[in-house]
Amino acid sequence: MINLKKNYNRSLNNFSKTLRPAFTLIEILVAVSILSMAFLYVLKVHTDNRKHIIYLSERNKNSLQDSLYLTKNILRHHKDTKTAYEILQRHIKVKEDQSRETLKKTQRAIFIPKEIKIIPPPDRPGPTALVNEVKLKDAHSSNYWHFKIQSF
Repeated sequence: MINLKKNYNRSLNNFSKTLRPAFTLIEILVAVSILSMAFLYVLKVHTDNRKHIIYLSERNKNSLQDSLYLTKNILRHHKDTKTAYEILQRHIKVKEDQSRETLKKTQRAIFIPKEIKIIPPPDRPGPTALVNEVKLKDAHSSNYWHFKIQSF
């Protein structure tokens, strides 16, 4: 009997030496919740960046299309909605039907606020200029400035 007790004690000692401390269920759940919150934050940042990239690319594409409207005669079209083809047809002959249709699909509402006159102070000589703001309204509206120097 004593022999069995010694063998039993030895086997318990050997068994306890081979066991390593493990994580509890609560520790594992806390670690998983921290990792999931970090993953959700990274996913949100990625989604926001994607939205900003799409917005910026659309703005750049529209600013390239806006350049079609910035002719010398743009100041005539206050409160008009014009296609790019209507603006350019006086300046450029478009022979290809596909190009003409693309220009007709590009449309902007044009708004030109009151003209601003810039004059130098009375005691200093300097240039006099007229400034017009040109607002092209669309899904991504843009503002441009038209300067005309009158005198030096």
